[in-house]
Amino acid sequence: MNNHPSRLSYLTSGIIKENPILILMIGLCPTLATTVTARDGLGMGVAASFVLICSNVVISAIRRLVPDSVRIPIFIIVISTFVTIIDYVMQAYQPDLYRVLGVFVPLIVVNCIILGRAEAFAYHHGIIDSFLDGLGKSIGFGSVLFVMGALRELFGNGTILNYPLLPTAYRTSPMLFAIFPPGAFFLIGLLKALVNKLGWGR
Repeated sequence: MNNHPSRLSYLTSGIIKENPILILMIGLCPTLATTVTARDGLGMGVAASFVLICSNVVISAIRRLVPDSVRIPIFIIVISTFVTIIDYVMQAYQPDLYRVLGVFVPLIVVNCIILGRAEAFAYHHGIIDSFLDGLGKSIGFGSVLFVMGALRELFGNGTILNYPLLPTAYRTSPMLFAIFPPGAFFLIGLLKALVNKLGWGR
């Protein structure tokens, strides 16, 4: 019973207080590169979440069998296994999305969020706690990817998930800056400023 509050905090901390992107400021490369549309951001978020949650659980399950001296190579092997799975699944069932995300799917192997949680948390905690930690960080990471993709798509195309939301007049002459790389930097700066203003990371 006494473990329940701490376990709940493992889940909730990754969403706001320790959000990987807006608070910890890690995993920015895929965040900036794969959020041109809401669909792209959601797809990348789901792929990274699958790898993070599964690798956390497996590393936690085998942690007592892994010598400390070779833990990092073992982590990479576990993570790359799940990356290979999601890579093949996306190629088979979402080829259009896979082509858009490109090299960033295989690069999940070296995503500092996933490797960092394996080293800092899953290697030292039980399976349930590691699952909750991975789930919380995944929700935090994926939600920011989706929000950034949705906002960039809205201002850059006038749509969200290809559904038109802004008037036709706007869609014929949208703010293309939003879907270009500088737009991603500008938007994440605004979101970070908002988070700081609200004091979410304190």
